[in-house]
Amino acid sequence: MSNQDDTRQNPLERLLGPTAPEVGCDECFDRLDEFVELELADFDADAAVPGLRAHLEGCPACREEHDSLLALVAGG
Repeated sequence: MSNQDDTRQNPLERLLGPTAPEVGCDECFDRLDEFVELELADFDADAAVPGLRAHLEGCPACREEHDSLLALVAGG
C-alpha cells in the first residue's frame, strides 16, 4: 500500500487495522489453489476464503502467484 493510500484512510481505521480476517503469505500459499478453483467455477471465492483477496491486493508476490496459477489453470 502506498503512502498516498494511507492518507485517504480515516486515522481511526489505520489505528484499528483491518476489519476483515487477515491472511498471511503462508496461508495464502496453502489456500491459493482452492481460491483459484472457486473463482474459475464462478463460486464466491471471497466468502469461502475470507481475507485472501485483501491479501492479494496488498502483496505483490502472492498476487503474481495467483495470476500465474489462474492463467495456468484457465489455460490462458
